[in-house]
Amino acid sequence: MIAIGSDHGGYKLKEEIKRYLDEKEIKYIDCGTHSEESVDYPNIAKEVAKKIQNKECEEGILICRSGIGMSIVANKFKGIRCAKCDNEEEAKFSKMHNDSNVLSLGADYIPTNQAICVVRAWIATKFEGGRHQDRINIIKEIENENMK
Repeated sequence: MIAIGSDHGGYKLKEEIKRYLDEKEIKYIDCGTHSEESVDYPNIAKEVAKKIQNKECEEGILICRSGIGMSIVANKFKGIRCAKCDNEEEAKFSKMHNDSNVLSLGADYIPTNQAICVVRAWIATKFEGGRHQDRINIIKEIENENMK
């Protein structure tokens, strides 16, 4: 299950990604927003991160105009590894090496067809483990030290 959310700037792209997920019969929860009316993106990122923390969803996709604000907020939550990706290679490596569980996209900087390719690559890629697991363990230690 994927939690998906956007602010008003990412709403149109979110709707296109939802169409893709529907076509592929990938289950998701839409955490908003539900129109192009202005909203505060931190609230949407929080909703998606909480769905993952509470194990209602395994992964998340966040969209705003740049993708940066959403990724900053998501990464404030323990256990969230959000990667802003602009191409398929970044999406693959964010999953293979960093075990990213949230993908962030910038609607103003990525065409819809490219965004769908990024989402497809990210969803299809699995974490490699091995030496990368050692690094994820270090990240978890840092979280435990600094996120009380």
